[in-house]
Amino acid sequence: MHKIIALWAIPRSTSTAFEWMMRQRHDLTCLHEPFGEAWYQGEDPLWPRFTEGEKTTEGLTIESVWDDIQALAEKSPVFIKDFPHYINHIVTAKFLSHFTHAFLIRDPAKTITSMHARWPDFDELEVGFPEQRALFDLITALNGEAPPVIDSDDLLEQPHSMTKAFCEAVGIPFIEQALTWEAGGDPSAHSWWDGGSFHSNLAKSTGLTPQKRKYIDITESPERVRRVYRRMLPHYQHLYQYRIRLPESE
Repeated sequence: MHKIIALWAIPRSTSTAFEWMMRQRHDLTCLHEPFGEAWYQGEDPLWPRFTEGEKTTEGLTIESVWDDIQALAEKSPVFIKDFPHYINHIVTAKFLSHFTHAFLIRDPAKTITSMHARWPDFDELEVGFPEQRALFDLITALNGEAPPVIDSDDLLEQPHSMTKAFCEAVGIPFIEQALTWEAGGDPSAHSWWDGGSFHSNLAKSTGLTPQKRKYIDITESPERVRRVYRRMLPHYQHLYQYRIRLPESE
C-alpha cells in the first residue's frame, strides 16, 4: 500500500486552502473530508443536529469510506484532510498505523467565531478541539514521538517555509509551484456540503501567499461563543506547544 497522509484539522482552520495546495502537486490522490461525508450524510448520520429529512446516502458509512481510501492507496499515494471527531469512535492502534499523521491547528477564537457566523446553531460536538487533542496524544503515545503540527497563523505568515517543513516532516518532496494557482478554480467540486459555499473565497484566491496575522476579539462575541471558546482553548494550547517552529532566520 502507498503512503496515506492524513492532515487532522478542525473546522474553519484554513484546512481546505491547504488541501487545495496539495491538489496542485498532482502526485497525490487528494480527498476532502471523506470521513466527514459519512458522519454528516451517511446512511446512519452521527452529527448531533441531524433531523429526519436531512440528506443520507445508502451504503455510505465510516467503514465504507475507510475501505475506499485503502483501495485508492493500493494505486497511488493518498492525502486526506479530515477532522478527528468524525472517526474517534473507530480509532485503534491498527487503524492509525496505516497513516502518516500531521495536524493543523488554529486559534479557537478564529475557528469558533467563523463557525458561528456560518452556523449560528452549531453544536459543540462539531467544533472538534477535544477530539483533535485526544488523537494527537494517542498517536504520540503509540509512536513515541509527536506528529508534526502546523499552526494556521504560522502557515499564513510564512507559507513557503511552513509548507516546506511540512513536506519534510511527512516525507514527501516540496513542490514550490503548488503554492500558486489560477483564480477561478472550483474547490466546491470536491465538497459534499452545501455546494461548497464555505469555499467561495478560496475559489477567488491565487495561492498561499504571506498574510499578516489577524486577531479576533472574542469578548465581542455572544456569551455562548465565548463559553465554547473557553472550553476549547486548553486543547489548542496543548497542541500549540508542539507546533513546527522555523529558525529565526526564516
